[in-house]
Amino acid sequence: MTATTPRSTGLGRSFWSLWTSSSLSNLADGVLKIALPLTALRFTDSPLLIAGLALALSLPWLLFSLPAGALADRLDRRRVMLAANIVRGLLAGALALALTTGLGGLWVLYAVALCVGTAETLYDTSAQSILPQMVPRTRLDRANGRLHATEMAMNQFVGPPLGGLLVTAGLALALVVPGALWLVAVGALLLVRGGFRVERERSTTMRADIAEGLRFLWRHRLLRSFAVMVGISNFATNAVFAVFVLYAVGPDSPMGLSEPAYGVLLTATALGVILGSLTAAHVVRLLGRSWALRASVITFVGLVGVPALTADPYLIGAGFLVGGFGMAVWNVITVSLRQRVTPDHVLGRVNSGYRLLAWGTMPLGAAAGGLITEFTSPTWLFASMAVLTSVILVWLLRIDGAAMDRAEADNAAAG
Repeated sequence: MTATTPRSTGLGRSFWSLWTSSSLSNLADGVLKIALPLTALRFTDSPLLIAGLALALSLPWLLFSLPAGALADRLDRRRVMLAANIVRGLLAGALALALTTGLGGLWVLYAVALCVGTAETLYDTSAQSILPQMVPRTRLDRANGRLHATEMAMNQFVGPPLGGLLVTAGLALALVVPGALWLVAVGALLLVRGGFRVERERSTTMRADIAEGLRFLWRHRLLRSFAVMVGISNFATNAVFAVFVLYAVGPDSPMGLSEPAYGVLLTATALGVILGSLTAAHVVRLLGRSWALRASVITFVGLVGVPALTADPYLIGAGFLVGGFGMAVWNVITVSLRQRVTPDHVLGRVNSGYRLLAWGTMPLGAAAGGLITEFTSPTWLFASMAVLTSVILVWLLRIDGAAMDRAEADNAAAG
């Protein structure tokens, strides 16, 4: 079965079915990722053990991203996404049952987080790789903007406060809801018609497939540079947010927030992402791609660094809002660029190799955040991560818009 041909105009019915499925899946992600650490507070107040959950959720990007990319280029990408969501829905239901029957504990949370994170690598890699098969490459900016805005709205704007409220209502309920959402998302994805398996000229091994994708990424200086930059940023943000719940939640914490208020605070980032995703094209027209990316990095510094200067939730929320805006602009530009400069037959593997560099640092950051906070303080953690993020800006000054234009033109000529 071969990949379907994108429509020549518009985004198409298949895109909107994908959009619906992605929205529901990311709402489930948002609920679960806030419910897990809040649930863990019932078992421990150790920064290292709390950070361990973020480590378990993100570790699969370090361990399984390359096989996930190879599978996305070997199998029907829609079917991979369906299977991943079914697994996530069943895992959430099983965890809810375990907590209800008294079998749940901190290590059970770790195990489920690791398995959910593994399924997420398969779903997300296939979802990014399937998009150019659904819409024309000239409309990828628009499609990515729509997807990213809704994904982040659900993942961070609606999901976190909903997760906080559900945990307050009951731990089992906070896990049953995301499980049900993942299964409903399966139904939406079943509405997508056609096949999404990429044609292969010859039979190869998984190892050879992975090596081909890594070679393409490593030889492409622009993509390689962006992957490492995102890796640095993700290390810093995961270090901060792995333990931020301890800084923010509880009467004895510096911020003194309740669990629902903590969820609301995190929606500031999501609101910024929504605004940035919907206006990224305008920002690019105003500043150009290179300067838009540089401005985005400045907002990343504020995102992780503002809590080092104040515990005021309004000022921190403002930093999160601006940081979220910058994150969205960065993602729309770089994801669309990657989809345009990469041949479709290798896109899954390039996406997974990119995310190995970009997202593989997340568990390392989570571990570092727990260690730094355990032996120093949250303030030192926030300040040090702001300094680290600033390194990206220096590197980015060497990349201009002409380099991105040339990379896109080279792939168009080769195609």
